[in-house]
Amino acid sequence: MKKIEAETLENALIIASNTFECSVVDLEYEIIQNPSKGFLGIGKKLAIICAQPKSTAQKSTSNSAFKESKTTLDSINEPFSRNIKQDKKEESYLANPKSDSFHSPISSATYGSQELSRKPLRESLQEPLQESLKKDSMGWNAQTPSKIPNHRENLTKEQTNLSLIAKEVQQELKELLALMPYRLSEVFVEPYDENTLYIKIDGEDSALLIGKEGYRYKAISYLIFNWVNHVYGLMIRLEIAEFLHNQEEMIANYLLPVIESVKISGKAQTKPLDGVLAHIALKQLREKFPDKYVSFRMNSEGERYIIVNDFYHS
Repeated sequence: MKKIEAETLENALIIASNTFECSVVDLEYEIIQNPSKGFLGIGKKLAIICAQPKSTAQKSTSNSAFKESKTTLDSINEPFSRNIKQDKKEESYLANPKSDSFHSPISSATYGSQELSRKPLRESLQEPLQESLKKDSMGWNAQTPSKIPNHRENLTKEQTNLSLIAKEVQQELKELLALMPYRLSEVFVEPYDENTLYIKIDGEDSALLIGKEGYRYKAISYLIFNWVNHVYGLMIRLEIAEFLHNQEEMIANYLLPVIESVKISGKAQTKPLDGVLAHIALKQLREKFPDKYVSFRMNSEGERYIIVNDFYHS
């Protein structure tokens, strides 16, 4: 057998078929390693198989199996074909009531018994249909997608409890991070407020989850937010090795002159801020000035900054 590596199993099988100049169905192969994309490009694996063309004996065996299956199908279909012929004969009896065979005692008795046996069958097939139409006046099947109730509407109060959701998210995060080649000692999730989950990740390799200038932190935060917000409709507050706390302190120090400017002139704006820093600054300014208009703006280069101004009243 020949060892073949490729990005996916499909590509590996195609390479093998080209190598041995045969169809994929004529290949005998073993999967040595399944492909994996890893996490953010980390831990990526190729698909590895060992393949060889099937022997002539195996091909003949498959051909004989096909013939046997065809014979079996023919034997199964034979009673149905006889029933169809019988139905056609009965139709001819009905079309020609003067036929001798129809008036013969044996034929009449046979036809009468078959008619009696088929009538309950038709009625038994029609009764469930009529009953289902009575239950639904619009004629829709109760299992059509339009009739399926929203899953989240049927969740009980216990299931929507933030503590239970936090435990579920914590367990799934632990399973996800266990697949990554990092030594992490703490994965903790708890309710932060009624709309937010606080997620704490720490350990010996937690700095590797942050990355240079926080680019990995932003990616992980984005992935977790899209999952939690889509499934549970909640926001997240992700803390990895005090990174978020340090960023909040840095932004608080930067905003000191901005806050002073608002107190003096009643308005101010920040420099362009990126990613999580912009949201931290927005939150701190809104907490500091609840009676002011605090919002994002975009400059000509597509960068976001924050303005603080008075509300305009008509």
